[in-house]
Amino acid sequence: MLEKLSAENIYSFENPPPVKNYPLYWWHIFAKIMSFTLFGLGTVFISIIAFPIMKLLFWKKERFRKAGHHFISIMFRFFVCFMTLIRASHLTAVDKKKFRKLKSSIVVANHPSLLDVVMLISLIPDADCIVTSYLVGKNIVHIIASNLYIPNSLSYHEIMEKCLASLKAGSNLIIFPEGTRSLSTGQNKFKKGAARVALASGCPIVPVYMGGNDKRGLRKHDSMFKYNTRHCYHYEPHMKDAIYPEEYKDLASPAAAKRITARLASILSDENNKEYIKVYQ
Repeated sequence: MLEKLSAENIYSFENPPPVKNYPLYWWHIFAKIMSFTLFGLGTVFISIIAFPIMKLLFWKKERFRKAGHHFISIMFRFFVCFMTLIRASHLTAVDKKKFRKLKSSIVVANHPSLLDVVMLISLIPDADCIVTSYLVGKNIVHIIASNLYIPNSLSYHEIMEKCLASLKAGSNLIIFPEGTRSLSTGQNKFKKGAARVALASGCPIVPVYMGGNDKRGLRKHDSMFKYNTRHCYHYEPHMKDAIYPEEYKDLASPAAAKRITARLASILSDENNKEYIKVYQ
């Protein structure tokens, strides 16, 4: 059974309990491989078939991006349902309606696993995000990433310009202030990018804590064949109260960005969200 965290050390996953049900454990490994295989096939389908058709239907760049955001959200919803069906993962979001209604908001979340962005985009129909540079490199994923999202390989001014344009068009911008997935030992230091975008755009920041259980096998530097020893991956995103940049209008921009980032780090810290972290029992 999964219970709410009560121990002092919230990073107690490095020595997992022994496997109790080996058939179920190996099924989880197989389900994970099936999920990643489907994701790869879906990427090929979208890049080679869906996108060319959509470009004929939505030939204006902004209309294509909007349609593309909604289409990827639908595809990710299907992917999440597939993972639930085969018991690879389970998504529980009590605020689904709130996620659906977001507009021109900066969604800032902690980043414990590889699938966090998939879960968020499946909940948010019009979601933009800043993607790592290797996704826009020489691989098929770049067809999707370069057409719909913002690569972090651009200059600061280019990234800021694209973020502001996306928010102005009504899209929601997903940012992981850690910059990369959390380590097994804890969260990375939060960067100020989200705060700077909020101050420049005037758009609200919506903090989302990605709760759930141990994401062994999906964390930074984990191998494919690591897995939670007793349960499928549980995802429980919890939307927090919005932060409005006008609250900091009396501060200079650097000081305001620092203050907002510190507030986000506190709101999204594992230490302050123990009730949303599940552990083995």
